[in-house]
Amino acid sequence: MRDNEMLEKEEIFSKVLRAGRRTYFFDVRATKADDYYITVTESKKFTEDDGSFHFKKHKIYLYKEDFAAFKEILDEMTEYVVNHKGEEVISERHQKDFKKEYQKEEGDSLNNFTDVEFDDI
Repeated sequence: MRDNEMLEKEEIFSKVLRAGRRTYFFDVRATKADDYYITVTESKKFTEDDGSFHFKKHKIYLYKEDFAAFKEILDEMTEYVVNHKGEEVISERHQKDFKKEYQKEEGDSLNNFTDVEFDDI
């Protein structure tokens, strides 16, 4: 089989999810035995200080015998996150220049300290 025919046969169905600097590729592919499996590829864009960029990719392979257990665990994990943290995304925390700002509340002990002189020690 020629390489082009194999590439055409390998990719059966695809979906793309663009999520900020990340892109997720979901692909149904065929094995040599003409059975199907899924690949999920995360591609993340990194920009250098000079303006150039590169991508890092991570891929998982998911085979039919693992579909039910994978889906069950993924559903359980996503439900857990939503139930405990809600659906709101706190996106600014994901930015590399994020700095947590503390608001002083009444009784806040963040700035309560004792001034000690070196001679006191």
